[in-house]
Amino acid sequence: MPTDSCQYFYECESCHVLLKPKHGDCCVFCSFGTVPCPPIQRGSGCRAPGL
Repeated sequence: MPTDSCQYFYECESCHVLLKPKHGDCCVFCSFGTVPCPPIQRGSGCRAPGL
C-alpha cells in the first residue's frame, strides 16, 4: 500500500479482476482493506499518485 498517495485501480494478482473504489471511497484500500489508507489515517486526504 502506498503511504503518500492513493491507488484508484488494483488488478487482483490471482483472478485478474480490476478493482475500483466503492462509491464514496477514495481508493481501493479504503474500500477493500481492513483499515483506511495511510493518507486518510493521517487526515491529509486521499489523492491520486502524481497529483
